[in-house]
Amino acid sequence: MPLIQVDLDAELYARSGDAIGDAVHQAQIDALGIPADDRFQVFRPHAAGELKFDPGYNGVDRQKLLLIQVTAVHMYPVAVKRRFFEAVVERLAPLGVRREDVLISLVENGFEDWYAGK
Repeated sequence: MPLIQVDLDAELYARSGDAIGDAVHQAQIDALGIPADDRFQVFRPHAAGELKFDPGYNGVDRQKLLLIQVTAVHMYPVAVKRRFFEAVVERLAPLGVRREDVLISLVENGFEDWYAGK
């Protein structure tokens, strides 16, 4: 049950929030193998100037910032996580989100760290 938290520009959220959620969820299904009904997402739209970032950090030409934080149980090999990252940016591109503007952080913990209703 990965938990997805997305910080993004309010304008982008108003224009494409649902489609972004769908794209990230489909990337999870395809790359991580989660069930289709395992969708837990939190969106935090921000006003202009609230997302601070260095536009040239690490040699990347960043114009905006779409920050996706994934919290998941530690069970995915590195190659699977990389496939997930690539699947996300590929699915966001048709929505006008540049891959250079996406930052994904996958934080892992144990099964004992979750409560999911039962």
